[in-house]
Amino acid sequence: MGATRQVRPSAPTACLPPLSRLPSCSLDRIAEALANLHVLYLPSRSLQQNILLKSKHLPSHAIHDISVPDSGYASEEDDDDGGEDGFDIDLLRSDPFEREFAIRWLTGFAARSDTWVYLDDEEVARTKLVDDAAALLASFACEEESEEAEEGITRKFVFPVGTDGKESVVVELNDAPLLSDDHTSVGLQSWASSVLLAERMCLDPDAWGFFNTDREATRVLELGAGTGLLSIVAAKLMHHSSQTQRIIATDFHPSVLANLKANVHTNFRSASSPPVDVLKLDWQYPVYDVPLDKPFDVILAADVVYEPEHAQWIKACVEHTLSRPNSPTSLDGGVFWLIIAVRSSGRHEGLDSTVTDVFPWASSVASNTPELAILDRETIGRLSGVGRADESAYALFKIGWVCQGMNTS
Repeated sequence: MGATRQVRPSAPTACLPPLSRLPSCSLDRIAEALANLHVLYLPSRSLQQNILLKSKHLPSHAIHDISVPDSGYASEEDDDDGGEDGFDIDLLRSDPFEREFAIRWLTGFAARSDTWVYLDDEEVARTKLVDDAAALLASFACEEESEEAEEGITRKFVFPVGTDGKESVVVELNDAPLLSDDHTSVGLQSWASSVLLAERMCLDPDAWGFFNTDREATRVLELGAGTGLLSIVAAKLMHHSSQTQRIIATDFHPSVLANLKANVHTNFRSASSPPVDVLKLDWQYPVYDVPLDKPFDVILAADVVYEPEHAQWIKACVEHTLSRPNSPTSLDGGVFWLIIAVRSSGRHEGLDSTVTDVFPWASSVASNTPELAILDRETIGRLSGVGRADESAYALFKIGWVCQGMNTS
């Protein structure tokens, strides 16, 4: 028997099929391309030991060259059976041009995966390949994040207030690195959905229930606050209001809560008492101690559904905490604003539908006692440069108390 052929990865510019030809690519062709990227950028220790080392020089890439270049890394026939002469896997792996090419390809692949033609019986295999591509893309992001300082990245947001833009709300946030060993630490990052909702809150501050003159005080609750963007923006918008206000930002993970408190302090350094309180709240096993024991007029949540059961847990929390109307047919109850990314691929694909699974539409409510229902849903298209590759749009829900015969228009 001949010797087992050792793994020899190709450069991304040489092995990845043009995205324009994606609709005609077979499952095997895509699987082969992704496997090559795995070997190159995510090798196991045993795999690394079996990779041949070849040529010692990096190729040069013209900055404005839009053609697919000869990578200089493509496998060559060995001069002899020993194969000692050849490319250097470490040089290829560290080539910034090849790495950037791979990232751009994976991003484009995720965005165009719905154009990929496949047979009905290939659905499972196709989904796995899309997930593999998303995992590869995430691994690049994790590597980039790990290279940042331990305190993470400081991000500054400037949101114009009103349509004239004469005033602005400025927010400074620390996006801490995600904890690689704990998937529940996603709140350490500011997600696109929270940025989009914050922007809309500032464009029309009166539309969100913060300034209801029929009440003396306004209570605002944020679920899954993460970095605290929505709570901080709400506090800055309500700063000049004559009404008493109480804003509470909640989350579950200890590291997220610590980062959240730091962000509140950063944005209200001069305040003797920060206008945003930070508290722990577990949606699955909530404890409604003071100050969560009283109802809230406005509840905010951004991108909080990333497991199928989350929508049901959140509904139970909102049922307990959202202020109810004074009478079954009145419209003076609180409002719950929920924005969630619509993901077209990956493990979170379709989770936006779990919201409509647990919250009925207002028009379908047949109960004579108020129940939570969707008053309105708006689809927000993805903006260039905002959001992850698997986020195709954003769904903004307005949810409130509804009973049969109520006019919610």
